[in-house]
Amino acid sequence: MEQAIKAYRTVVATDEYRNLERIRADARYIEASAHGNASRKAVRETDEEWYAVVDDKDAALAEKDSEIERLRAQLENIYN
Repeated sequence: MEQAIKAYRTVVATDEYRNLERIRADARYIEASAHGNASRKAVRETDEEWYAVVDDKDAALAEKDSEIERLRAQLENIYN
């Protein structure tokens, strides 16, 4: 058992092992960043789609409001 521990410590102490661990850590960071960026992009795209839907609905409501005002004015002209 002591030989195994000594061998492990010998391997861990090498520059090559530390370099591999640094590369692994960098890879984990890059992967996590990529996932985060993809999630933010998906949210942003969904938000943009919903903003477009809301803008369309707002435009439709504005048209209906102007039509209501036009009809209200016509009614006032009829009754006055």
